[in-house]
Amino acid sequence: MKMIFNVEDKPKFGQLLVFAFQQLLAIMAATIAVPMIIGNGMEPAAALFGAGVGTLVYVLFTKMKSPVFLGSSFAFLGSMFAAFAGAASAQAGFAGILFGAVFAGLVYVVIAIIVKIAGVEWVDKLMPKQVIGPTVAIIGLSLAGNAVGDLQSGDVKIIVDEALQTTGSAAHPLVCVLVGLVTLLVVTLCSVYGKKMAKLIPFIIGIVAGYCLAAVFTLIGNAAGIDALKVVDFSIFKEMKIFSVPSFTFIKAFQGMREIDGAYVASIAVAYIPVAFVVFAEHIADHKNISSIIGRDLLKEPGLHRTLLGDGVGSIAGAFFGGCPNTTYGESVACVAISRNASVVTIIATAVMAILISFVGPFVIFLDSIPACVMGGVCMSLYGFIAVSGLKMVKDVDLDDNRNLFVVSVILIAGIGGLALNFGAVTLTSIATALILGIIFNIVLGKKKDAKA
Repeated sequence: MKMIFNVEDKPKFGQLLVFAFQQLLAIMAATIAVPMIIGNGMEPAAALFGAGVGTLVYVLFTKMKSPVFLGSSFAFLGSMFAAFAGAASAQAGFAGILFGAVFAGLVYVVIAIIVKIAGVEWVDKLMPKQVIGPTVAIIGLSLAGNAVGDLQSGDVKIIVDEALQTTGSAAHPLVCVLVGLVTLLVVTLCSVYGKKMAKLIPFIIGIVAGYCLAAVFTLIGNAAGIDALKVVDFSIFKEMKIFSVPSFTFIKAFQGMREIDGAYVASIAVAYIPVAFVVFAEHIADHKNISSIIGRDLLKEPGLHRTLLGDGVGSIAGAFFGGCPNTTYGESVACVAISRNASVVTIIATAVMAILISFVGPFVIFLDSIPACVMGGVCMSLYGFIAVSGLKMVKDVDLDDNRNLFVVSVILIAGIGGLALNFGAVTLTSIATALILGIIFNIVLGKKKDAKA
């Protein structure tokens, strides 16, 4: 795929701000979702700040050669829950998640040292196209349910009692689907037929179009008292502050240090370290994917050891502020693919923007007010592009050879079917399980033809 902006290119300042904002929109929902799921006083703004810091660290370690944004990792949700569940207090829990991020990051550092010594050839042998291609595909396909679920949901909730207990979206699913599909259609039209800037910022234009339509429906719903049309939750603007300092993790963690002991730290290590090995597999898949998109093998230059160091140290730095271990984001990769903008300067600008807006209340509130159905429409294209990127790798594999066919089949069915395995506090995600099964079958079935002559 030919890039409009290559890795080393520097867009003009005005363009840069727009491109960075588009990247931010692509990663925003998932980045702030993790702290919202965990609760216990974790703050989305702090996670956004941490993601920005982690990304800058990653860019530094990769010598500005890898156009990927780091965001909050969903793989560590179980580990983070375990950290708070086993803590004597919330502050001790924050200390636990900070220790956990350090343990996970150190795993990457150790693997990076091994890779530096042993090289990366073993990665290609262990994970050839018939293994890594379908694995990348299921990263996108496994998220399809999330995109479709968001597509049918608005942000205004039905209040069923005075305790503010809610039961889903007030807006009718068909209204939400209409808004989401309009968003998707605008993104698609801009990407395919757009000229100049319109082709480079399809997500921004699509989100603005979807948001405006959702706002019109909501205003009509409010005026006519029709709940089915209420898509946007404007009530969140009532609590808006112009400026606020995020509640950083390290502040609460330091307060809880005196409440933890060796046994608790050991339990944190057990909860985090195995998951780090799982995320390592996804790290390789993401970098194989972005390499195929930009036409450069990032595992060789800047090198897998550098991407691992950037991811590991960046994850520690990000968690220091936001509490969430970071990981490379498929949404960011898909944004690069669709916009054909691989400029690392854009990634840097996105990271700086994420850090700055974490202090700006109105901006954070506005981004948070974008309805789920609008982001669902955007994510249909983002997740679809991830899936297609993986399938493009598979197209060069000789599927007439049953050895290749069975490897690809096992990975796709295990991944799409959601074969996740639980080992106590450690959960092997469906993607990691599928990848491991693919590697095993690839080895057991012996040497095969990787691609057509």
